[in-house]
Amino acid sequence: MRIVLMSTAFAVLMTTAAFADDSVLASRFGNTTIATDTTGAQQKLYYNADHTFTAKVGAQTINGTWKIDGGNVCLTYQSTANLPATMPNPTCLPVVAHNVGDTWTTGDGAMKRTVTLVKGIQ
Repeated sequence: MRIVLMSTAFAVLMTTAAFADDSVLASRFGNTTIATDTTGAQQKLYYNADHTFTAKVGAQTINGTWKIDGGNVCLTYQSTANLPATMPNPTCLPVVAHNVGDTWTTGDGAMKRTVTLVKGIQ
């Protein structure tokens, strides 16, 4: 489960282009970012305009705050109890804007994920 949490942050957020302001995540507010790994396991991430987020990994819920720092989004977890010891807090990864309905692939090997931005809270 701990590896899933780390890979969730990586898969949902990793991209190659850079944006400098919060508008890069605007399309995700009120919507669901779903990352699916090669085994079919899904993780869901919900961003809020007030700079908070919730992640759902199976029955586990993770809360925290986010901020844009250059071309990265940085997630700060409220609790690190369920995170792998090797996972930094905050976790900062590159991010680009996407529209509802977009699907993209991120990562390689064990970190490969198909990510979809879907309308509403799923």
